[in-house]
Amino acid sequence: MTVGVVGAGISGLTVVHELENRGADVLAYEARDEPGGVMRSRHVDGRVVELGPQRLRLTPGIDSLIDDLGLRDQLRFGDDDQPLYLYYDGELRVVPLSVREALTTNLLSLRGKLRILKEPFTDPARPGETVDEFLVRKFGPQAARRFFGPLYSGLYGTETQEMPMQYSLGRVLEKRGIDGSILLWIVRKLLSGSETPPVCTFDDGLGELPRRLYEAHADSIALETPVTQIRNCEHEEGFELVTENDAAVVDDVVLTTPAGTSADLLESVDSGLAATLDRFNYNPIAIVFLESAFDREGIGTLVPSTEPSQISGLTWNASFLDRDRVFTCYIDPGRYPDLIDASDDELAAVATTEFERITGADATPLDVHVWTPGMPAYDRSWTAMDDLELPDGIHLCANYVGRAGIPGRIRNGTRLADTLAGGK
Repeated sequence: MTVGVVGAGISGLTVVHELENRGADVLAYEARDEPGGVMRSRHVDGRVVELGPQRLRLTPGIDSLIDDLGLRDQLRFGDDDQPLYLYYDGELRVVPLSVREALTTNLLSLRGKLRILKEPFTDPARPGETVDEFLVRKFGPQAARRFFGPLYSGLYGTETQEMPMQYSLGRVLEKRGIDGSILLWIVRKLLSGSETPPVCTFDDGLGELPRRLYEAHADSIALETPVTQIRNCEHEEGFELVTENDAAVVDDVVLTTPAGTSADLLESVDSGLAATLDRFNYNPIAIVFLESAFDREGIGTLVPSTEPSQISGLTWNASFLDRDRVFTCYIDPGRYPDLIDASDDELAAVATTEFERITGADATPLDVHVWTPGMPAYDRSWTAMDDLELPDGIHLCANYVGRAGIPGRIRNGTRLADTLAGGK
C-alpha cells in the first residue's frame, strides 16, 4: 500500500509520521520551500515571531511527539496563569475565566453575572440556531456578546451571527461530550481536579515541531513540488498524483490543503466533490508583529466587533511567553475591509495605532504577514458539509473538516493513519 499526501503542514506531516511508524509507504508533496503550513516561525531583529499559532497546549499526543523527535531540551513553558483582557467601552477589562474573575470583573454588570446562573436550565442547541442565538439564550446578551462570542469567533474572523451552531461551536461541544449544561460541565471538570495541559512553545518557535517532523521523514517528502492534478488510474486501481515533472501512482490520497486547492486538484476525479469543496469560505488574516515596552501582565486582548476598532485582538507574547517586548496583532476583513489590497506599511500603521490606543504604550512594527486564504470561516457556507461525499481512496485531513487547533490536527492525522494502516 502506498499513500500519497498532499501538503506538509502539521496535518500532512503527522499523517506521514504515523504511517511510516506503522510500516506504510508514503509519498508527500509540498508546494512551498519549507514544511509546516501555517505553523511557521521567524527570527526578526533577534526576536522569535510566530506566523500562525502563537503557542501550544502540551497535550499527551504532543508530549509524546516531542520525545519522539528529541525536542524535550527545546521546550519552554508559558505562564497562562495571567488574565485575558477584553477591550470594551474604552477600557481593558478582565475576561472571567475563573470563579474569582467572574466575581470581580467589571466586564459584566451584576445582572449580567447572575444571568449566567440560569444556563443549566436552558435547552441544548436548537435546529438552525446560530452561535450568537445559542450563546444569548444560554448565558444572556451581556456574557454572550462581551466575551463568549469574541472568544470563539475571534479565532476565525466571522461574526457569531453568521456561524451556524451545527457546523461550528456545536461540533466542538459534541467532541467534548457536552450535550447539556456547559456551566455544569465546567464545574464537574473543576471538581474532578483534572488539570488543563500547560502552555508551551520552543526556544526557536513552534516551527521547530514541523521542521523536526520533516527531517525525520525527508526521504518521503518533496518540498517545492506542488501537485497540479489528481487523476484516476486508467488501467489499475488507485490514483495518479501529477506534478510538473512527474506522476506517481498511489493507492490512497490524503489532502491536507485548503478546500479550494483540494477542489482544483480533484476536478478530474469527482467534479461534484470539487464543486462542493469550492463552496467553503475562508477569511484572510493579517498578523502584525510589534515591539513595545508595555509591561502589564496578561495573555492578550480580545476586541469585540461592537468596538470601533480595526483589529480583532492582540497576543501579549512578551508577558505570558517571555518573548522580549513582542506583541502580535490580528486584522481581519470584517474590521479592515481593505486588508487584501493594503500594503505591509499600511497594515503596520493600523496595528500600531490600535495597539497604542488600547494599551496606552508606544509600539514599533517588526514585521507583517498576510495569510490567504486564511482561516476557515465556519459561516453559512459550511452547510456544504452535508453534501461532502468522498470516493473510496480519497481522504481529507484539514482544518475545515475538523478542529483547527494544532492538538486537533495531530489527533486527526493520527486517527487517519490508524485507519489507513489498518487496511495495509
